[in-house]
Amino acid sequence: MALIGILAVLFLVLFLLLPLLEKYGSKGEQAEQDYRKYSRWILPLVAILLLAQLIKMLFS
Repeated sequence: MALIGILAVLFLVLFLLLPLLEKYGSKGEQAEQDYRKYSRWILPLVAILLLAQLIKMLFS
């Protein structure tokens, strides 16, 4: 029952915040440059996270 409540809250927040983010979100060239800057770091951080979880799993 708790899982259903958590999922309901998450979907409610998603449906409320998504239109607000689209309306008030930054647009234009500056936002695109920011996205490129952040996307450059995503895959290395995911790889580090996966390695850390693998090491944690092996030693516990």
